[in-house]
Amino acid sequence: MLIPAIGFGTYRTPDSSEGVAAICEAIKSGYRLIDGAAKYENEKMVGTALAESGVARQALFVTSKVWPTDMGYDATMRAFERSLTDLGLDYLDMYLIHWPASPTHHNDWKEINASTWKALENLLDLNCVRSIGVSNFKPSHLEPLLASANIPPMVNQIECNPGMRQQATREWCAERDIVVEAWSPLGRGRIFENPLLLSLARKYGKTVAQIALRWEVQSDIIPIPKSVNPDRIRQNINIFDFHISDEDMEAINSLPIFGESGLDPDAVDFG
Repeated sequence: MLIPAIGFGTYRTPDSSEGVAAICEAIKSGYRLIDGAAKYENEKMVGTALAESGVARQALFVTSKVWPTDMGYDATMRAFERSLTDLGLDYLDMYLIHWPASPTHHNDWKEINASTWKALENLLDLNCVRSIGVSNFKPSHLEPLLASANIPPMVNQIECNPGMRQQATREWCAERDIVVEAWSPLGRGRIFENPLLLSLARKYGKTVAQIALRWEVQSDIIPIPKSVNPDRIRQNINIFDFHISDEDMEAINSLPIFGESGLDPDAVDFG
């Protein structure tokens, strides 16, 4: 599986001409991974943008996700078909379980996750998707899933940024060849006033956002920034012309935790 090194997120992207323009600008700027989800309630708009972008379908890497209320084998299959129809596509490049069923809220959480995963495996076998994975799964969710899976998850998309590095989960995934993607790679703006990141931005002649995104890429994380501002869209992908030194990478890795949203997969009931 080949996947772009940076993606463009569509969470809270307006379901309007502004949203279409933002996605078209992202694709024009070089983004090829377009990350969406049924829960974002804008997949028809995303599909319009993809069609209007002028870039061939095979050059794009389009992701969607199944929401917890649609988990389970049959419901997942139906949810996938709705997303595919809304996007106006005949296949997806990646389909993810958006959030795990957890023992905090479901006695049968292992069975829910496993049956949902069986649906994703079937979609892969049918060539409806090119890759499958999960989102917001901790090792405690992944271990039982792997025990029953025929195909291991290829990706785990988690909240990750310089202020919330999730080192344990990242190391666990790396040991099992599971690619890590980062939602909220800019900490929802929480990182922009951090003194270290500000000093590194000055040192490298980049924005704080570019420092954060470059840290992620150098940490083998695929960041998925989002914006509707054309300048920021272009800035966020302009991170491949510099390299953060090992010393500065270590300084970022030593920062205290300050960029988290508070959305713990075991604490929040999304079902």
